[in-house]
Amino acid sequence: MKGTVAYQRNGSRKGICRCSTTIARAEDRRKSCRKGLVEAIYSAGFLVLFLGSIEVGSGKSQAYTMNYITWEDMKVDLQKERLDLNEEQNRSRVIVVDQNSKGVSVTVQGAVDMVPLLNSQRVKVYIHPGIYREKVFVPNSKPYISFTGDENRTSETIIIWNDKASDKDNNGLVAVPRAYGMQAVALRLAADKAMLYKVRCYIQGSVNFIFGRSRSLYQDCVLHSTAERFGAIAAHHRDSQYDDTGFSFVNCTINGSGIVYLGRAWGNYSRVIYSYCDIDNIITPSGWSDWNQPSRQKTAMFGEYHCRGRGADRRNRVPWSKSLNYEEVKPYLNVAFVAREQWLRL
Repeated sequence: MKGTVAYQRNGSRKGICRCSTTIARAEDRRKSCRKGLVEAIYSAGFLVLFLGSIEVGSGKSQAYTMNYITWEDMKVDLQKERLDLNEEQNRSRVIVVDQNSKGVSVTVQGAVDMVPLLNSQRVKVYIHPGIYREKVFVPNSKPYISFTGDENRTSETIIIWNDKASDKDNNGLVAVPRAYGMQAVALRLAADKAMLYKVRCYIQGSVNFIFGRSRSLYQDCVLHSTAERFGAIAAHHRDSQYDDTGFSFVNCTINGSGIVYLGRAWGNYSRVIYSYCDIDNIITPSGWSDWNQPSRQKTAMFGEYHCRGRGADRRNRVPWSKSLNYEEVKPYLNVAFVAREQWLRL
C-alpha cells in the first residue's frame, strides 16, 4: 500500500479532506510549504473520489457496486474507453489529459469540467506525464471520479499550484512560512470516500501541516518539517470520546528542520498514533502539546509504538502521552482502521 491515501467520513455522507497523500477517513487538511512557495502536488498514480449519496439495494446491483472502490475504478484501457458527452448514461468513461493536445483536454480542470453533473457512473481521468500548473476543483455535484496516470512514471506527472489563506483571488501568490495569512492547503478532498494509491507520499510543512477531523491512515509516507524554529506535524480535532476518528502514522519517515511536536491537541479528545516510524532528531523532547489546555491531558490520546531514530526517544516525553503495547496499537496499524470492509474492495 506504499504511497496510498483513502478516507471516509465517520457516520456522514459529506466530509472534507485536505491533504497531500495516504489513507484517510473524514475531514483532513495537510499543508505544504517549501522555500516560501506553497505547492499542491499530485504525482501520478490513482486518486479515486466517491461523492454523493446512493441507495443500496439488497442485491449486488449497480448501486451496490458503486458503494465500493475497487481495482476496476483505477484501471484504464485507452483503446476501449472514451467519454461520450452526448451519451446520457455515460457508458464510455475515460477522459484523456495531455499537454501536447493528444488527449481530450490539455488541462486536468478541463477534464473535470467535461464530467456531467450528478453523474451516476465512474469517470476516469487519465493524465499523461507533465507538469500541470493549475488549481483543480472537483465539485460535489460530480461524484465517482478517478484520476489515474502511468504508474511507471509517477514522478513525471505533477499537478502544482500555490496559494495562501489571505489570497483574494485564484492567482496563487508566494507564501512565507509562519507569516500571518500565509497558511496554505496543498490538496483538499471533499468526498464521502477517497483514496490515493501509488502517489508520491510526501507531506511537508511547518506548523500543524497535517490537521483536521478525519480518521486517517498514513502508510510509508515522508513527513518533512520546514519549520525554521518551532512547529508541529499533526493537529487532530476530536470533540468527543465517541467520535471514531484519529490520525495513524505507520512506517513513516519523519525528517526536516526545526524543533517540532509530533502532535498538538486541537480538540479535547485529539487522537494521534505513530507506529514503526523512523523519526529524525527534529522532535522536541516532550513530544506532544496540550495546546495550552491542561484539561486535554486527561482526554487526548497520543501514542507511540516501536518507533526508531533519535527523535523517537521517549525518556522526556510528557507523562500523559502513551507508550503503547501491541494490543493497544493493533487497531491502528492497517486499513481496518478506516473501516476498509465498508467501502474498499481491493
